Amino acid sequence: MTPHGARAGEDAEDLDVEEVLALVRNSNGPQLPDPAAPGETDGAHTSHQPDPAARPDTRHRATPWPEARALAERAGRDAARAARRAPVSAPLDTALGLTLAAPLDALTDLPSFDTSAMDGWAVCGPAPWHVRDEGVLAGHAGPGSLTDGEAVGIATGARIPPDTTAVLRSEHGRTDDKGRLYATRDVVPGQDIRPRGQECRTGDQLLAVGTLVTPAVLGLAAAAGYDSVTAVPRARAEVLVLGDELLTQGLPHDGLIRDALGPMLPPWLRALGAEVTAVRRIRDDADALHEAVTASGADVVLTTGGTAAGPVDHVHPTLRRIGAELLVDGVKVRPGHPMLLARITQTQHLVGLPGNPLAAVSALLTLAEPLLRTLAARPAPEPYTMPLRDAVHGHPHDTRLVPVVLRGDEAVPLHYNGPAMLRGIAAADALAVVPPGGARPGQDAELLDLPWASGGIGVCFT
Repeated sequence: MTPHGARAGEDAEDLDVEEVLALVRNSNGPQLPDPAAPGETDGAHTSHQPDPAARPDTRHRATPWPEARALAERAGRDAARAARRAPVSAPLDTALGLTLAAPLDALTDLPSFDTSAMDGWAVCGPAPWHVRDEGVLAGHAGPGSLTDGEAVGIATGARIPPDTTAVLRSEHGRTDDKGRLYATRDVVPGQDIRPRGQECRTGDQLLAVGTLVTPAVLGLAAAAGYDSVTAVPRARAEVLVLGDELLTQGLPHDGLIRDALGPMLPPWLRALGAEVTAVRRIRDDADALHEAVTASGADVVLTTGGTAAGPVDHVHPTLRRIGAELLVDGVKVRPGHPMLLARITQTQHLVGLPGNPLAAVSALLTLAEPLLRTLAARPAPEPYTMPLRDAVHGHPHDTRLVPVVLRGDEAVPLHYNGPAMLRGIAAADALAVVPPGGARPGQDAELLDLPWASGGIGVCFT
């Protein structure tokens, strides 16, 4: 069968990713605000290359958490605008999690012929009816027209014979000793018949540009005759796992620990709409990191660890060496404070995740999620709040992200929420955004859904 993705996009085939993103933003309600222009802030973030001499003062320059997310979103918009990526024709079996770059228009009436909504008999005229010997099955040509007093057995989804009055359900009919069929309740003309075009007519718009391709969207596209859809291409992401102390198998020993981020990040990134092109392990060596970053062709490079100022923390020196533009250098959030976002080129960014696992998750949702979501032209999730069942201690100055489970109409904070711990997030439904100073029982908190607990798109993990 010829793919129909291009045909669906005839009215929008010239849209590039930036234009799709603009449509998504305009139809998606309020967005995170754009950060203020340079000179309008207190210096919490900069859009210029940092002065190496200023490194000892980076703590007070950390970006407030909401502004960091807005900066990441704006970086994605700028990159999409610079790249001018063209939409792709994605086969249905690869399109899950993509964003439609062309409207999904009906290629045919649905249903394309009158069909039976139930197993039973197609009947003509009033009872009793003489039942024909042959039956009508789905996928088979329908029999000839019925005449008054005739009926024929019919299966769900089968084509309705011409001149059918109604479909009588199997449980609503009985036969007498002469084989004549009677109804056990009133028969209404047209009952249990799905008429041609009941769901849509040829040319109707089924879904608009900017729609996220969910499993249900795939089903609708297939039912409407599509083999592919026109969509925004996935952003390419490469993961660089840094550290000499990391093991890839077996038990921790002799100061070595298991790498938790290498197995966790790729499926999480896929759930955020990215194509993970590689996961590479890099030793604690500045030249090795420089070579890996400069050789990467990914749209987003993610590093783990090395974002502080220790003797083997090579991320900042590498960014200075390649002339990258540091957009976010530390965020006022716990865990994950030493995260960073840098622009390597107009179309390539680096997200520096802290090495501690929960801190890395915090950075992933703070910086990588808005960046990748915007590159994928996905709509921003609608913010929502729930009351906290228990009090949550806060940081004096920074936002906290705390794993919670949702129970009824409350969010229950989980223990094991330290920067190096994954036990809490592994059981969580969401992260609660706790303001500086903490939250009392019953206080509403903004929630960040986790991919496996939102919208069914967790299947993108595969």
